[in-house]
Amino acid sequence: MARYIGPKTKISRKFGELIYGKTNKSFEKKKYPPGNSSSRNIKKTFYSTQLLEKQKIKYTYGILERQFLKMFYKASKKKGIKGEILLQLCESRLDNIVYRLNLSHSRPEARQLVSHRHITVNGKIVNIPSFNLKPGDKISLKEKHKHKANKNKLLGSDWLSWDNEKMIGIFKYIPNRNQITENINEKLIVELYSK
Repeated sequence: MARYIGPKTKISRKFGELIYGKTNKSFEKKKYPPGNSSSRNIKKTFYSTQLLEKQKIKYTYGILERQFLKMFYKASKKKGIKGEILLQLCESRLDNIVYRLNLSHSRPEARQLVSHRHITVNGKIVNIPSFNLKPGDKISLKEKHKHKANKNKLLGSDWLSWDNEKMIGIFKYIPNRNQITENINEKLIVELYSK
């Protein structure tokens, strides 16, 4: 499956915030977008802010355009607020849950853990990072990799739980918008795709 392997700091500078989770010295030095070394402000259109918001969610969760479009159509078929359901679908992906359970330092690392068959869901090995979890699913590392688990605080503590003795994480329920900590304005994405 394709994924972004280019310079990650450039993407973070594009949005003005850390997208991949790790701080970088060059991001701290250069807070302005790449290619804009002067201090003049370029006028942004409403379409460009919508597009940037869509790109931000895609880079944050590591989703490509076609897969993201399918997720949007899936969210639009469900009852409720489209943008909130879209974020819930992104948050319930297996690679994101592995990251939220603090089994990895970043989402790309979580994606690699899943694709290298180190993660089990309900006792079965799953190697699909986009696998959508259901409430009640149990996530753990394979037996020979359990010593690598971080025993730190969960990154999504309300809707996830972690048992340090059994080394099993439980996806308790689908989070609502208030529990999703990502700085994403999903309304702009819905407006962009509703044209």
